[in-house]
Amino acid sequence: MWQEFKSFAFKGNAFDLAIGVIIGAAFNKIVTSIVDDLIMPIVGWATGGLDFNNYFWGLSPNVTAPTLTAAKEQGAIFAYGSFLTVLINFLIVAFVLFQLVKVANRMRKAEPPAPPPAPTPSEKLLGEIRDALVNKK
Repeated sequence: MWQEFKSFAFKGNAFDLAIGVIIGAAFNKIVTSIVDDLIMPIVGWATGGLDFNNYFWGLSPNVTAPTLTAAKEQGAIFAYGSFLTVLINFLIVAFVLFQLVKVANRMRKAEPPAPPPAPTPSEKLLGEIRDALVNKK
C-alpha cells in the first residue's frame, strides 16, 4: 500500500499539480494586490472616486448604510460591486495566463517529426511479392 501511495503522490502529474496549486495561491495574492491596490483606485478615480466594493442593493427595507460592511449587518444585500471586483480580478488572471502560455509556446522549439524507419529486409521482400502479384493480373 505504501508503494502505491508513493507512486501516486510522487508521480509526475500529481506532484506537478500540487506545485501548480501552491504557485497559484501565491499568484492569487499578487493579482489581488494588483487589482485592489493599483487598478481599482484608477477605475475609482476615473468614475469619480467611487469604490466598487461599496456598490450594493439592499434587499430589505432595513438596509440604509452607505458602506458594504455596515449594510451586511443591517440585513440582506445584493453586493454587485464585490462581484465586479472579483470579475476584474479573474479577467486579469486569465489575460496574464494567456500571455504566459503564448510566450511558453513561442519559446518551445517545434521539433521536426522523426523520419519513418527504413523498411526491414522482410518488409521489402513482402512489398516485392505484393507488387509482383499486382502486376500478374
